[in-house]
Amino acid sequence: MAKTYHAPLFVRLANVMTTTLLRAGFKLVGPGNYPMYLLTVRGRKSGQPRTVPIVTIERNGKRYLASPFGAVAWVRNLQAAGEATLTRGRRVERVNARELPLKEAALVLQEDIKGGNPFASYYQVNAESSFEEFERVAGKHPVFLLQGAM
Repeated sequence: MAKTYHAPLFVRLANVMTTTLLRAGFKLVGPGNYPMYLLTVRGRKSGQPRTVPIVTIERNGKRYLASPFGAVAWVRNLQAAGEATLTRGRRVERVNARELPLKEAALVLQEDIKGGNPFASYYQVNAESSFEEFERVAGKHPVFLLQGAM
């Protein structure tokens, strides 16, 4: 049986408040100046929409989504659905999400953590870690490329 991952309790509690503020239309910025969105994705078992607050990584004109807490429920749902909606303020955007292969995911994580990602400790690597360590971590912390839906 696959290991089930959960975000820490303080994150789950903060998500309740963050979700409320984002639904009210506030444009929030997460730690490290990362824009916050509401990610809504179809549940892989129920088929019902599931919403969670997330931050996106914006690098070189592309947007990425990474999970500092591993393969949590929204990650497994996104892997199954391959598409979602991002909501920020009044703007709702449909996106396709493609999970990156290990080497690409490791490059994104490495660049982001070297850029000062405040969640680096959850990935268990730092700016001085080797590329091989980033590849190991990318296997446990999926990274998605987000692109506008056609």
